[in-house]
Amino acid sequence: SGDAAAFEVLVDTRIDRCYRLAWSILSNDADAADATQEALVSAWRQLPRLRDAAVFDGWLNRIVANAALMARRHRGRLREVSVRPAYPGAESPPPEPRQDLRARTQMDEMVDNDAIGRAFDRLRPQDRMILVLHHVEERPVAEIARSLGIPVGTAKWRLHAARGALEKAMEAEA
Repeated sequence: SGDAAAFEVLVDTRIDRCYRLAWSILSNDADAADATQEALVSAWRQLPRLRDAAVFDGWLNRIVANAALMARRHRGRLREVSVRPAYPGAESPPPEPRQDLRARTQMDEMVDNDAIGRAFDRLRPQDRMILVLHHVEERPVAEIARSLGIPVGTAKWRLHAARGALEKAMEAEA
């Protein structure tokens, strides 16, 4: 039905998940927020076409994914990059401050996380989306398949392929 209050209640519990899905495709906070908003407006307009409320989550995920993919297509692959000298006002890097073992370990973890993030950014949007749905959102493969409108076997294959692509991207970062 077209009850705005009911739609708001449904969306309020899912908006963070929608944003994370959009972000997994776009890798940009502002673009993900815009795509999420566009998707929710689109979902509101398409709500009368939803025949089975039991598939609402999958239906909404599909709309969010499509909005994010559309935003990505429109945005293209251009990104702003800030170019600044590596060592402003100096020819060589400043001496590295002394760090204890714990600080070094934390730094290594941050570098590892950064490498994972860069590898993740190199993946195709479809690969990022299925990895986020399964490993971050902890959704079962059957639910992912329903939300993407594909057979379970295809969802399993895409998840396997996405993991392989992430592994290759990680090797390239090493």
